[in-house]
Amino acid sequence: MVVIGAGAVGMLTTSFLAEAGIHVTVAVRRPEQAQELNKVGLRRVNFDGTKTRSKVVATTSLSTLPHQNLAVIAVKYGQLHTIYEELSALPKDIPLLFMQNGLAHYEEALKLQQETIAFSSIAFGAQVENNTTVLHRGQGMCKIAIARGDKTLFLRLQQMVNPAFPITLAQNAERMLFEKAVLNSLINPLTSILQVKNGELLTNKQTFLLVQTLYKELIDAFPGLESTVPFSDVVALCEKTAANTSSMLADRLNGRKSEIDTIVGAVLRKALNNGHTLPTLRTFYHQVLAIEESGERN
Repeated sequence: MVVIGAGAVGMLTTSFLAEAGIHVTVAVRRPEQAQELNKVGLRRVNFDGTKTRSKVVATTSLSTLPHQNLAVIAVKYGQLHTIYEELSALPKDIPLLFMQNGLAHYEEALKLQQETIAFSSIAFGAQVENNTTVLHRGQGMCKIAIARGDKTLFLRLQQMVNPAFPITLAQNAERMLFEKAVLNSLINPLTSILQVKNGELLTNKQTFLLVQTLYKELIDAFPGLESTVPFSDVVALCEKTAANTSSMLADRLNGRKSEIDTIVGAVLRKALNNGHTLPTLRTFYHQVLAIEESGERN
């Protein structure tokens, strides 16, 4: 199979798939990274201090790949538009698994010709250390939901992969992505604005109050959300990823444009359709955008 994207999510996913004995090709943007991966393999440092190294094949070209039994798309949403054409050129019988945050890619991906298209919602912690090393920062579930097509391959993956990379199958892809976007909206903007680790949202009384306020807004806007995303899940996620730098904060620290619009913007638009403006979340949304705009000018 091929994993497209060698950021933290792509590298960690590749590592666990390769460790399970699956032949994995990883498609990267930079030739120097491809050369290093082909030479020394992919190294994973686990959160318990143990280390693994797996042999992978790295390439910068999707067009030269032989037929694959699965394509895992692990680039960020902003890069998807640069590869949709290449994805559409893949044979129809190659299943696609999208691993992006947010909701914006859901309808776009379903316009592709492939017979089987699935989406993933991840809760594990990962961080790139260098071109060939990924840090597994915290164990968390990898949920997969099939939007259309056959789930047989994903059932096999569920049985093959290391328990440290648990895979579960969800029923409704769009609902799964929405619930993950809600969790991200409760954590990412605030950590980015305040430049704090995820755990501080719980240990700082003021930030915890803000998280509670956001949660109250969201459950008022989306009936039934409290039962599928209870506040205890929010607390548990912050505890499990306490030492993590959220993806939105990492983007800010590295001077990159974040996924604020595809995550928080999508939740805001969905709430507005229900007649709710989510004033606290909307304020954080514009604060993150203002910080990014200020950074671009500087």
